[in-house]
Amino acid sequence: MELLRFLLNVLWLIFAGFWMALGYFLAGIICCVLIITIPFGIASFRIGAYVLWPFGRDVVPRADAGTVSLVGNVIWVIFAGFWLAVGHLVTSVPLFVSIVGIPFGWANLKLIPISLMPLGHEIVSSDRAFGR
Repeated sequence: MELLRFLLNVLWLIFAGFWMALGYFLAGIICCVLIITIPFGIASFRIGAYVLWPFGRDVVPRADAGTVSLVGNVIWVIFAGFWLAVGHLVTSVPLFVSIVGIPFGWANLKLIPISLMPLGHEIVSSDRAFGR
């Protein structure tokens, strides 16, 4: 199973992960330049690392997420989340067109919710997410 995850991650990195991670890292740098938005920058870097190597990890809601996360997510959507979600949508189209890339297209679409609402979620290994 580990070999399969590794192969999927390498193919993902080549076809979609690298370019999308660049978008997240750019958003993170911009957020860190503006002092008040550093928490958004940290979240962007965290998700960028996840987008580089997603197979074998999952996004789960945090138990302590509350109103502050909700307000932060609304601000995030306005300034960066919408554009990152559009990036996932645009990069999924060529993956769907190529028959071999269809699973990666679906994986790209599955990343849209976390690109829109990163605060109040954490990235864990798939084994931990399913309680194994």
